[in-house]
Amino acid sequence: MRYAPRRSDDGDLRSRLREIAAERRRFGYRRLGIMLAREGLVMNHKKLLRLYREENLRVRRRRGRKRAMGTRAPMALPQGPNQRWSLDFVSDTLISGRRIRILAVVDDFTRECLALVADTSLSGARVARELDAIIAVRGGPPLMIVSDNVLCREAAAGFGQQISMRRQPSARHAI
Repeated sequence: MRYAPRRSDDGDLRSRLREIAAERRRFGYRRLGIMLAREGLVMNHKKLLRLYREENLRVRRRRGRKRAMGTRAPMALPQGPNQRWSLDFVSDTLISGRRIRILAVVDDFTRECLALVADTSLSGARVARELDAIIAVRGGPPLMIVSDNVLCREAAAGFGQQISMRRQPSARHAI
């Protein structure tokens, strides 16, 4: 005489497990087991995992963020003044412990420093205001602005230009 396994019919348990899993899509088998235990349906974790797998209730993995397709084109060298400006933020600490930040704006073709703005804090609105002042003096906006740091959204919106954020080595900003 051989042993014959006799599994009980878990139809009601399976249906309740499916109902809760449909309600709570991001719950795994452990959290579903806790919810079943609250309802009085207590079982071994191995049995719960087996039923969870047999019912094909696996939580789908979240997909990663979409990345840009294709390769980036190399940045073209400017052929004249006011074609490309570079922005760089530099910071230092005073003896008193206060930090100062300096905004440096450089024309990449002429290597001319258009502005050095020093303050304890530089908001996006302030950056936009300083860029507007430079535009008024230079007679027009540049075709492109590049920065090695991420500018504030307010500065980009306040400036109203197409701003290209590409990494450049800081050594290119000779001041």
